[in-house]
Amino acid sequence: MKSADERRAEAIGKELKLVLQQEERRKAAAAKLKQARWKQELEQKLPEKVYGGLESAFNKAFSLVFRKGGAILEKSYRKEEKLTDHRVGDYVLRHQGRRRELRRMRNAASRSNLTNMALTTVEGVGLGALGIGIPDIVLFITMLLRGIYETALSYGYQYDTPAEQMLILKMMAASLVSGDEGELLDNEVDRMLVNMPHVMTQTQVDEQMEKTASAFAVDMLLLKFIQGLPVVGLLGGAANPVYYNKVLRYVELKYRKRYLWQVLRRHKQQNTK
Repeated sequence: MKSADERRAEAIGKELKLVLQQEERRKAAAAKLKQARWKQELEQKLPEKVYGGLESAFNKAFSLVFRKGGAILEKSYRKEEKLTDHRVGDYVLRHQGRRRELRRMRNAASRSNLTNMALTTVEGVGLGALGIGIPDIVLFITMLLRGIYETALSYGYQYDTPAEQMLILKMMAASLVSGDEGELLDNEVDRMLVNMPHVMTQTQVDEQMEKTASAFAVDMLLLKFIQGLPVVGLLGGAANPVYYNKVLRYVELKYRKRYLWQVLRRHKQQNTK
């Protein structure tokens, strides 16, 4: 009969293998994805000020929610309850080594995201039908960050330090950017998962905020422009849940990988004592 240590090592190994497989599938899908020609042609016809306005709107939304919205967001979910649930699951994993605890953490994150995606759909389509585009961005980013925060808590991580905010911003950008730049960002995220910086200035976070805002503006340029038009704005608003799912799938994979690596390090340290 296997010991708890052996069961835990086996469970972590299988879960890490699953994460790596899901990451490879995501990368393969992103590599095959090509922007539609009609979308490229329309974007080229948009005035430069449209992109500038959208980038500014995303940057302001990030700044607003990060700096002032955290406490408000925490009223919409049970932070301490989520952290306690994780601690219980982590304790059971350490002492029993069952993979079901890892699945339970994954399912807890998924349930929260399903609820948030439903709210994002209602909000995006509703404002899109009214031809409200730019003002929708603050609500969209709020829902995105709520989902990310709940995912972080599901794996036992806080999100309110400059270093954690930097990680979140990098993950959000990496989920949208493809090609060599996307690969570079993905590697930067993985390095932070292993070794979070002890010191991170607000200036560094602000600089990354601008880069992430730019990534969102580039990827959602046409959709948010269309959303500002009556009736056809439905199309732009309907993209919100698509982007929510895209970002949160990436973020959930990274938090899960971070936790698994952390458990592996803890396991090795215990065995070397």
